[in-house]
Amino acid sequence: MFGDLCKNSKGYDLRPLSELLLIERGGSPRPIADYITESEDGVNWIKIGDAEEGSIYITNTKEKIKPEGTKKSRYVKPGDFLLSNSMSFGRPYILTIDGYIHDGWLVLRDEQDIFNKKYLYALLSSSYASSSFESMAAGSVVKNLNKDLVGRLMVPVPSMDEQKQYADFLEQSDKSKYICNVTRRFLC
Repeated sequence: MFGDLCKNSKGYDLRPLSELLLIERGGSPRPIADYITESEDGVNWIKIGDAEEGSIYITNTKEKIKPEGTKKSRYVKPGDFLLSNSMSFGRPYILTIDGYIHDGWLVLRDEQDIFNKKYLYALLSSSYASSSFESMAAGSVVKNLNKDLVGRLMVPVPSMDEQKQYADFLEQSDKSKYICNVTRRFLC
């Protein structure tokens, strides 16, 4: 629908991600063991391990941190995007919870409502973004992304109507896959 992103074959306005989204790095209070809690007043501590394989959403956490640990971390809220910044870097997720993020995450926040969430997820998951992140990643043994590198990613900005059409198409496609899978299980 959007043509070849590498060549921008549809001629969309290309802008660096840093002009479109707020991008910030997570933080971890140290030593972390001093801040982990099971207390009622604990807050969600969102780590890479909370991202489930094959999911686009982060819906819960395995651990919580003490409120005083939040001073050394980064607050995130539902609707924010998280992007892993090391090891398996460049994987995006959409938050459905609030909490604080580990330093293995970058938060990308669309404060200007420029993007449809499903379009942005597809864009950040695309081979275009993955190959761009791969070429930008720093490090010789363990490659890492940082907010400046991610902010340099040039992204196409289709109209909101085009983004919504794409999101609607994805939703219909997901429904079709579900119906096929249910039918297949019923027939077997």
